[in-house]
Amino acid sequence: MTYRTTALIIAVCFVAVIIALVRRQRLNVLYTYWWTFSAAAILALGIFPQMLDHVGRFLGISYPPILAIVVGLCMLFVKVLTMDIERTRQEKQIRILAQRMAAYEARLDAMARE
Repeated sequence: MTYRTTALIIAVCFVAVIIALVRRQRLNVLYTYWWTFSAAAILALGIFPQMLDHVGRFLGISYPPILAIVVGLCMLFVKVLTMDIERTRQEKQIRILAQRMAAYEARLDAMARE
């Protein structure tokens, strides 16, 4: 088995898992773009490994395969950062909803006493 075949199998499995998660509604459709792009990148680098060598030489990297690791780590960093931003936004919404709920409950209690 060659590395191209291995990359193709990994990319196809990745896409199949993404599609299965979307169909079971465990993954939002918005997030599928990110993961589909990742699968496409894995497939492209597996099929055209020379592309990584050319880009590495262009950027002045003496050992081009490390470029894939650095790019992968940067992509993961961006993904974690966007997840934290989304989580912060959701926490803010939950806090606002809890405050509104408490205000409505207080208003209902006041109306019940009257």
